[in-house]
Amino acid sequence: MSEEAPSNVAELSVSELAANLKRTIETNFDHVRVRGELGRVTIARSGHMYADIKDDKAVLNTVMWKGSVQRLPFKPEEGLEVVAEGRLSIYAGRSNYQMIADFMRPAGAGALMALLEERKKKFAAEGLFDERHKKPLPYLPRTVGVVTSPTGAVIRDILHRIRERFPVRVILWPALVQGDNAAAQIEAGIRGFNSMTGDGRPDVLIVGRGGGSIEDLWPFNEENVVRAVFESEIPLISAVGHETDTTLIDYVSDARAPTPTGAAEIAVPVHSDLLIAIEDREQSLKRALARRVRHDRDRLRASRLPRLATLIAQKRQTVDYLETGLRTGLSSAIKTKQIHLTRAGARLRPEPLKAETRRNRQKLIDVAVRARPALSRIIEGNRTALSSEAKLLETLSYQATLDRGFAIVKDASGKVLKAADSVSNDAQLGITLSKGSLQAVVTGSKKAAAPKSPPKSEKPKSKPKPDAEKPPQGSLF
Repeated sequence: MSEEAPSNVAELSVSELAANLKRTIETNFDHVRVRGELGRVTIARSGHMYADIKDDKAVLNTVMWKGSVQRLPFKPEEGLEVVAEGRLSIYAGRSNYQMIADFMRPAGAGALMALLEERKKKFAAEGLFDERHKKPLPYLPRTVGVVTSPTGAVIRDILHRIRERFPVRVILWPALVQGDNAAAQIEAGIRGFNSMTGDGRPDVLIVGRGGGSIEDLWPFNEENVVRAVFESEIPLISAVGHETDTTLIDYVSDARAPTPTGAAEIAVPVHSDLLIAIEDREQSLKRALARRVRHDRDRLRASRLPRLATLIAQKRQTVDYLETGLRTGLSSAIKTKQIHLTRAGARLRPEPLKAETRRNRQKLIDVAVRARPALSRIIEGNRTALSSEAKLLETLSYQATLDRGFAIVKDASGKVLKAADSVSNDAQLGITLSKGSLQAVVTGSKKAAAPKSPPKSEKPKSKPKPDAEKPPQGSLF
């Protein structure tokens, strides 16, 4: 084989080649604008967003750093057509190119309207728009809370209209109503008013801004704002845009006003109208009271009451009848009680009581005469039985056994000994006799050697007499 011809092309490492490609692409495509449909959308815990922008023939990997993601005026969702601006770069770790987007917006109002309809269906399915969740507005609030821009014409219109109709206290929660951070500030205002306590807590809320395009009004379509309005415990009036503008909080709020000025008119009544209504009620009450007085006077006159003297005479006659009946009844009751008292006195004479006492005394004497011999017999029988039990107890007591010559032997711990083989030499013993106790020590002697057997030729010697003075083994001293 022939050797390869030498070449002047320099050899590059993979990293060097990737760096050259990256420099070339970033130089030639340092600012591009791409339109396409969002594929997968992932927002990492770091806050960076990774997405695919695609059409029917190609896919472009797209990265948006955390700072740019926070400035987005909408929430990127899969299937939404967008326009992204940024630069192309190369991720050498995977040998692919990608777009680093600095800005992204929906591709026209049609895409936003489609997203709006999708969210509207979602919230409606969850029941956020149901009428049963609507809270009634207070007729005469003491405090009105307003969430809007502090520098716009909206707050001036609301304050002016409230001051004209019925001056009440107004609290402003300043918030952006357009741009990247508007949704978060609007949500914070609604939840902040609801977290207030005491007399300063608003009785009704107004969330509003002036008119604008769908992109300008988009913060009022964000999910966090819609859910904050739904969860508000304070009745809320939405006043976003003009009468033809519609946002999602218009469906979930407790009342919708066509303009911020209209919201102020809904929130408070007209002071002069209230005064007129009160005066009308006062006149109506006076006329009704006058009619009632005239009616009662006419009915009283028509009743033709009798004269006072006649009324008194009738009552006096009734009192006389009652007095006569009371006297008659009292005399009869006194006679009846006297008869009962006489009969009771006859039963309480002293002669019958004395006779009864004598009879009872004689009965008591007779019972005592009969009871004395019986009581003596019972006492004598109990005394004889007690004497027999005492003799039996004396016979069976251990003291009687000791009197007959027996003794109780205990070791040093106080345990009664029953056998001699359980006692060791030098043991301390206590001996209880019939009269008194003794202390003793156990001693023993060695066994004597066995005598040798005598030779057959010799006669065995006679046995020695036992030593009467030598104590036997195991004897006690």
